[in-house]
Amino acid sequence: MSLSPTSVDLIVFGLAISGISSFLSSVNFLSTIAVLGVTNGAKPWCLFTWAIVFTAIMLIVTLPILTGGLLMLVLDLHLNTQFYDASFNGDPVLYQHLFWFFGHPEVYIIVLPAFGVISQALSTSAGKSVFGGPAMILAMGCITVLGALVWAHHMMTVGLETDTRAFFSAITMMIAIPTGTKIFNWLSTFMGNPFSTISLDIWYALSFIFLFTLGGTTGVVLGNTAVDVALHDTYYVI
Repeated sequence: MSLSPTSVDLIVFGLAISGISSFLSSVNFLSTIAVLGVTNGAKPWCLFTWAIVFTAIMLIVTLPILTGGLLMLVLDLHLNTQFYDASFNGDPVLYQHLFWFFGHPEVYIIVLPAFGVISQALSTSAGKSVFGGPAMILAMGCITVLGALVWAHHMMTVGLETDTRAFFSAITMMIAIPTGTKIFNWLSTFMGNPFSTISLDIWYALSFIFLFTLGGTTGVVLGNTAVDVALHDTYYVI
């Protein structure tokens, strides 16, 4: 089953408009934070602000790649270019690379602001800063960098070389290190303050930490190339 050219045009147009708005919003966030000096003023360890900074950086870096990939798709469709047509020495795998270079960092673009919210919730409830504030910022920076280097773990069955698959598998599992740092610091912030009552926001934060730990564990397991290939196109690996 395939889509009509008109449908593809509308989808690409919608994605382009969304991409432009996200790009401009990211520039706006970074400009506002820089002008106000939020990250180096009275509260340099405001983790939610840093989460927005790293999110904006990821959007600015990855959105042009997605836009280029979609533009090449439209050119193939209407101007008879053959960027993705294997019959004319094009490379359909190239589209997957361009798509997933945005598609996987998008996961961290979504979750990084949530990290900031959880940090803020625990900090407010504990009445103090989150344990290991600088380490939390460094961890988010590491997640930002590593998250942009692992896109091909979505492409383990497209014919990548063994060394290439080993590289992306190793980098995928390395993301567990800064992520584990964040979970440790969150739990240290919680355990270091004996709460007489556990408020709703604390339950929310603890629930997030539990589910994120569980999901992250499955990510480490599926980061292994052999497991990824064995479970490809199943409920566990898309």
